[in-house]
Amino acid sequence: MALMALTNLPEFEGPEKIVIRRYSDFEWLHDRLAERYKGIFIPPLPEKNAVEKFRFSKEFIELRRQALDMFVNRIASHPELKQSEVLRVFLQADEEKMDRARSYETGIFKRPADFLQMFKDVQSKVSDVVLGKEKPVEESTPEYEKLKNYIFELENHLAEAQKQAYRLVKRHRELGQSLAEFGKAIKLLGACEGDMMEKVFSEVGSKSEMLSIKLQREADNLLFNFEEPLKDYVRAVQSIKATMMDRANAFRQHFDLDQERKYKELNLEKLKFMNPEKYAEAESEFRELKADSEEATKKFEHIVRLMNEELARFQEQKTADIGLAFHEFAKGQAKLAKDIADAWRSILPKLEACSTS
Repeated sequence: MALMALTNLPEFEGPEKIVIRRYSDFEWLHDRLAERYKGIFIPPLPEKNAVEKFRFSKEFIELRRQALDMFVNRIASHPELKQSEVLRVFLQADEEKMDRARSYETGIFKRPADFLQMFKDVQSKVSDVVLGKEKPVEESTPEYEKLKNYIFELENHLAEAQKQAYRLVKRHRELGQSLAEFGKAIKLLGACEGDMMEKVFSEVGSKSEMLSIKLQREADNLLFNFEEPLKDYVRAVQSIKATMMDRANAFRQHFDLDQERKYKELNLEKLKFMNPEKYAEAESEFRELKADSEEATKKFEHIVRLMNEELARFQEQKTADIGLAFHEFAKGQAKLAKDIADAWRSILPKLEACSTS
């Protein structure tokens, strides 16, 4: 899709630029931000795949376009993410440079650092199995337990609301289609009857067809302005859960290193008197371990601090967005109900006259 970048940030090359981006480019941006900004809720992407028969429909394409626009706009309005180098590349690199950046970091051949991390991860997992370690300890404070429960409840309730919103869209379309077919049938019935019945039934048919169009339009309004925002927040909760996983991993690393530091500190004191020859080497290893432990603690505390800031921002934005979605829903339903009532009320006198003649 074509993307127009408008900015007043000095690090960008000019205030305006149009670039062509594929879905895989958006994935690249999302994944790079998720790697580099632990503790921040990275805005969610829309689903990549769709049911085959809807994949190239105008409706699906427009929904995808709107969701991708929102994804980029949320990143560009975030106080931290908007300053990232990967966003600058995404918004300003030509297609060739974008392809190179994407293939370099997401291709089959990973960077040496990735291989090293993969080796460490495998080594750690094997050690856990061999040593028979118990399930890794998890962060458990009243505040964090309350947060986790809230996020899981929010996810369930949002998913259920989105499912019911989808059903509303479907029923509006089904009723609209039924009214269109009813309108055609009633016109044919009137033509068969002739005289006054033909005129009245023709008007009933026309009202039905007119209301069918209004119902289809309201179905579109529900889809874009009600169901889709709810679905977007279901995806947003997934982003929060991904950040919670990063937090859990950081806590485990902090906890494990801190426990190992305490254990080696005790052994170091014993070694000082029992085996002075090995003390110097052990002390050097301990200093390195202590530095790693302090770094892991800082990383964990940094993620906690960022998450607290992100949650406050998320709650404020959610309240505004969901409030707007329900306002649009109520406004659309009120207008539709009035249009339906006005349409049928307008032909009641003619139907009454027809029934008493």
